[in-house]
Amino acid sequence: MGIYCSGNRKQSICRNSSKRLEILLEQKMALWLSVYMAKCDWRCDVAYILYLITGFLAGVVGGLLGTGGCALIMPVIRFGFHFDPAIAVGTTLTAVVFTAGSGAVQHLRMKNVDKKTAVQVGVSGVIGVIIGSLIFAYIKDYGDVIDLIIGIAFIIVSLRMLYEGLLGKAPPPPAGTSMPGTVASKSLLGASVGTLTGIIGLGGGYALVPSFLYFLRAPMKLAIGTSMAAFVWMALVGAAFKIYQGVVNIPVAVTLGIGALIGAFFGAKLVAKFKPNALKALFGFLFLYVSLKYILLYFGIHI
Repeated sequence: MGIYCSGNRKQSICRNSSKRLEILLEQKMALWLSVYMAKCDWRCDVAYILYLITGFLAGVVGGLLGTGGCALIMPVIRFGFHFDPAIAVGTTLTAVVFTAGSGAVQHLRMKNVDKKTAVQVGVSGVIGVIIGSLIFAYIKDYGDVIDLIIGIAFIIVSLRMLYEGLLGKAPPPPAGTSMPGTVASKSLLGASVGTLTGIIGLGGGYALVPSFLYFLRAPMKLAIGTSMAAFVWMALVGAAFKIYQGVVNIPVAVTLGIGALIGAFFGAKLVAKFKPNALKALFGFLFLYVSLKYILLYFGIHI
């Protein structure tokens, strides 16, 4: 930058004026950048507080409903925070590692885990996660397809919630104090849930617990504890694949995971103070809306 002048003295004065003007502009630019960065930091801080609150509420509600936090985290970050579909899947699955790991440790201490079943389902589930993650690699750039698959999956969640909430239908009574089922049935179940987890990031409370309850007729506590112990390995392997595939916002995942971890403790304590049927009916309709929102997006319809 410069200012045109003629004459030696005038040129000297103009050079000094030009220099001062450049310094002033640099100072103004530095001030503007500092203000902008301060605003960015403030906005980033608020965003992460919201992520923490989201994780906390998801943990509380997931603990009350027995669905796990992932079923609530995923639609919130997809539609509330406008995450790309693939990143919403990867970030949610990575966040769930925190609650799955903590839950597995707690239930092992309380002896609510059938260790043999947990190993069988966990091993077959990890194989399924690998298969599902490889499938996900081919569709991760097709957000509308991911939305459609997740929408169909949420229909299953909503129907289960409405069935148990509106009709007052509880899971069938347990057949005993141990986990029923053959090695083949448990392995098939683990592989199916693992494949689903690898593709859409849902699996633990969403699919594994109701499968234990309705298909294997397992006791409630054993179903929850064993699912946690088995699913934590699926979540770890699935999260590792998603990180490798570049579809995980790690800072957000950690924030959501910590919030969900804290919320899950409160959710477990609040179970006795709420009517589960009313809550399940309410969230059944909510999940039905979420499923329709996902599915209609595939057809370009926004609701």
